[in-house]
Amino acid sequence: MDVVSGTASADGRRVRGERKRAAIIAATLRVVERDGVASVTHRSVAAEAGVSTGSASYYFATLDDLLVAALSAAAEDYDRQLRQLVASGCDELTAVTRLIAMSAGSGRTRALAERELNLLAARRPALRPVARRWRDMVAGVARGLTADELAVREVVAAADGMCTQLLLGEVELTEGEILAVLRRALRAG
Repeated sequence: MDVVSGTASADGRRVRGERKRAAIIAATLRVVERDGVASVTHRSVAAEAGVSTGSASYYFATLDDLLVAALSAAAEDYDRQLRQLVASGCDELTAVTRLIAMSAGSGRTRALAERELNLLAARRPALRPVARRWRDMVAGVARGLTADELAVREVVAAADGMCTQLLLGEVELTEGEILAVLRRALRAG
């Protein structure tokens, strides 16, 4: 450690600060998953994270800052899952299919929280750029398979629609059925 500058000490504080910030973001997602976005306050998130309300406010001055960070974390998680599925041997369209199918199963609470945050973006402009990430990811996969922008839009709309149907419990879709819909959308354009 550099005694004069206190570099190791500063690095330790930075690491602790990053951990606390990450804990607050994770707590925000848990609050949204459990109680809905309307329940997100600095106080509720701080209690969930086991930190003071002042800490939550220090790292995230506004609720929009907190919600943007939570939605960003959810989007990064989808990106990570997509990359892992592709690395394990799935083609990208099959990977998107699996992510959609998870919204009816093991990933339902997270998908529901993400969907609620996306819908909130219609009223809160600060959330809009982050809310587009899922659709942009799906569009990127579709663009790798077609140059037809109308078909790309159809794939994005189909993916969004199937996620919504699964979350509402309107239908039960197998991965094969989801993949068939996405492939048909690619050919339709």
